[in-house]
Formats: sequence, structure tokens, C-alpha cells
Amino acid sequence: MKHVLTIAGSDSCGGAGIQADLKTFSAQGTYGMSVITAVTVQNTRGVFGCQDITPEIIRWQIDAIFTDIEVDAVKVGMVSKIDTIHAIAEKLRQYQAKNIVIDPVMISKSGFDLMQPEAKETLIKELIPLADVVTPNLPEAEVMTGLSIKTLPDMEKAAKMIYDMGAKNVLIKGGHLENDATDVLFDGENYISLKAKRIPTKNTHGTGCTLSSAIAANLAKGKTPQEAIQIAKEYITVAIEHALDIGHGVGPTNHFYQLYQKAAMEID
Repeated sequence: MKHVLTIAGSDSCGGAGIQADLKTFSAQGTYGMSVITAVTVQNTRGVFGCQDITPEIIRWQIDAIFTDIEVDAVKVGMVSKIDTIHAIAEKLRQYQAKNIVIDPVMISKSGFDLMQPEAKETLIKELIPLADVVTPNLPEAEVMTGLSIKTLPDMEKAAKMIYDMGAKNVLIKGGHLENDATDVLFDGENYISLKAKRIPTKNTHGTGCTLSSAIAANLAKGKTPQEAIQIAKEYITVAIEHALDIGHGVGPTNHFYQLYQKAAMEID
């Protein structure tokens, strides 16, 4: 079994962040480990507060994993402060981490700033060049590039700009487009459109975390970036299609839908 590490924030309602990452790793048949960068106060209605973990503790958590367990892939999610980003980049370089997926989490669906504005340039300089795959959504890609992204050609232009920042593969997620949820992958040579039907549901909490974690898990299992992304997109589509109507706001995706279905069939 492959071992996958998530470096991200904690979500108290379990739909996003560390909790979503670990569920996804398990659903993809890998063993999940975590380094917590921040503790958020949130539920399905929004994010109401955040306590960052000190850079020293983040470094120690990373040391604890890499000095004991082989790490086959790393997903990096919420990194809100400059010092946090420096600590993570330093350790990923020190341990020559492989199969790194960067999900540049910046703003929650409820509009809460999950990354301090001054940290954007540090993320671009320190973490993006380490990424085998980077997975911004449209608002995040706009922040990173300064572009207004409304169309597929806009997405391709943004993907090329982010690729030029040092990432090996760039996946611009098109969930914020008005039509079908088409993502654009750029590998430095080719633009690949990955299409999926738009699922009519409000329950999409944690979709970005889940997709990036599924990509990391499949990279760990030896898939190419394009293969890992395609498998992850199919997985998140099913998870959204069977999302859980939990709470009074934006409910979470169903990370274990297929496992639950299998268990139900065995019980019957």
C-alpha cells in the first residue's frame, strides 16, 4: 500500500481540509498521513475563525513523518502565512519529496480568506516550482495570474502562465464556469480539456481538497499525471453526484459512496 501525506488545515465539520484528504486517500486505496497547518472554525454554513499552527510545529510534524515512513506522494492544501510556506518548502526540498500536488487554497466558499494576501507571492515562489501538479480553481487562478478568466481560452492562457511559474502540470478547474464543468490541463506542450456533466447540487463542500488528494493518491500508485487527474475527476464526479445533505448550508461530497454501496449489497 502506498503512503500519501497531506499538509493542510483542519475542517471541524469534516467535509474539507485534512479530514477530506484522509477520507480520499482511503477511498483510493492508499494510507493517509497528515501535517496540520491550521485549525479552522467551520461548518456547512461557512468559516468563522482560524488558528495557525506555528512553523516550528509544522516542521516537526513533517520531520516525524519523513524520518519514519516512506512518503509516496504529498498534497499541500491550506497554507495561510509566509512563515508556514517557507517551513513546508524547506522540508519538502530537504526530504526530496516526490509526487507533490499543490492545491492553492485561498478563499473559502463563504468568502473567508484562508491565505493572507501577502503570502501569495511566497506561494508562487516557494511551492509552485515544487509541484508535479497544481490545481487552482478559477478565482485562485485569477489571483495567481491577474487575469479575468471567463472562457476556455482564458483558462488555457492562465494555465500557461502558472506553468511558467515552475509547475510541471497545471490543472485549471472549471467548476465556476456557467456551462459544463470543464477543466483544462497543461503539461508544457499540450492543452487537454477534461469534461464532465454539471451536477445540480448545492452540496460541494470540499470538492477541491478531494480532487487534489485523489490526484496525489493516484500519482503515488504510479499513474501518470494525466491518468491520475482523469481518475480523480471521475471519483469526484461520483462523490458530488451522491453528495450528503448534511447541515444547513453547503454539505460535503460523499467520499465513500462506492464503499457504502458495496457494504449495503453485502448486507442485503
